[in-house]
Amino acid sequence: MNAGSREVLDLVSFDANGLVAAIAQQHDTGEVLMLAWMNRAALEETLATGRVCYFSRSRGKLWRKGETSGQIQHLKELRVDCDGDAVLLLVDQTGVACHTGRRSCFYRAARQGGVETILDVETDPENLYGSKA
Repeated sequence: MNAGSREVLDLVSFDANGLVAAIAQQHDTGEVLMLAWMNRAALEETLATGRVCYFSRSRGKLWRKGETSGQIQHLKELRVDCDGDAVLLLVDQTGVACHTGRRSCFYRAARQGGVETILDVETDPENLYGSKA
């Protein structure tokens, strides 16, 4: 691990479960794509390889974004917030970010009178994962 990676890791305050919130944002448009979690190993791997790796709480293991779907995130820049309890990943997203087949996981908006779906499905989840998400 290089000195820059160690310096970044020293800034991060992992929670009691060893995790930190990670927000993925498209580097050139500013579009917020998703929120996931990283543990130390996921953060180390992301910094070392430039390919975003998260920690899957439901599976209890590292999750390399796109390993099943091909919808990869390449890291352009990593930022640590003022308290160290969240990281912002500026990424170049290949395809869709959401398991529902939408570009962003933030596809529902609170509007007067209810909730509105504001993003259409771009890719059928069955084509990404072999079954409906």
